Amino acid sequence: MSDLKYAYYPGCSLHASAGEYDLSTRELFKKLDIGLTEIPDWFCCGATPAHNVDELLSLSLCAKNLELADAVEGDVAVACASCFSRLKFTQHILEENPAKRKQVEQAIDAPVKLDGKVKHLLEILAKDLGLEKLAASVNKPLAGLKVACYYGCLLTRPTDVPNLDCPEAPTIMERVIEAAGAETVAWSHRLECCGANFTLSRPGVVIQLTNAILDSAKAAGADCIMVGCPLCHGNLDIRQKEIEGVYQTSYNLPVFYLTQLVGLSVGLGADKLGLDAMIVNPTPLLKEKQLL
Repeated sequence: MSDLKYAYYPGCSLHASAGEYDLSTRELFKKLDIGLTEIPDWFCCGATPAHNVDELLSLSLCAKNLELADAVEGDVAVACASCFSRLKFTQHILEENPAKRKQVEQAIDAPVKLDGKVKHLLEILAKDLGLEKLAASVNKPLAGLKVACYYGCLLTRPTDVPNLDCPEAPTIMERVIEAAGAETVAWSHRLECCGANFTLSRPGVVIQLTNAILDSAKAAGADCIMVGCPLCHGNLDIRQKEIEGVYQTSYNLPVFYLTQLVGLSVGLGADKLGLDAMIVNPTPLLKEKQLL
């Protein structure tokens, strides 16, 4: 049995619009013999709305979730890039600012837990499990699949907070999916913003930004895009048909969560990866590549 065990913080999106990310994460980690125990009574981290409205509220929401995580063995495993960013940002701020830490401790009526590590799934796969072990678990290599790895804004920035990889030239996504046998493409928009939470308030901005991302991936020869963020996934997948209509073009680029593609490579079936939830149908591409 593996000694890798984590306190799993799914966050709101994975229990709602990104249910396939949650499903594929659980199934992949089970297949890799990595323990995931959902944090009891977790609640929303606040994401973008909370820190835009009230800093104390935002910090307190994350600090309380970190305290709850202390009841589960292991570091905190996070799938959503936004949750990952807010939890890491809270640790960073409270470590640097004793006055704010005291305020938060009064708000949550408990000592702040800053000694536990918060890790994105990418870090667990690439560093804790390790690329060699990951590659050794692959029994259905993603040979011939050209993947555009999309980081977006939150996985590696701001510079001194996530510490996941180099903020300007990260490679952790590429290394993980290459260990699964895929080919990655070099492209210009892998760190560009998709518009994130503007999807409802300013959809025109999102359509413009997302079109540029899709256009860059397509021009680089990608067959698909891989993400680690539900917000990015929503903008790139759900809006893709609308964008094609606005710009009179065709992208037809399936947008996968990293756990879906890695899950395919270790032999998980489509039903355990939530592929039927994707708006841009991945089946033709995966059959063409003999992956389904």
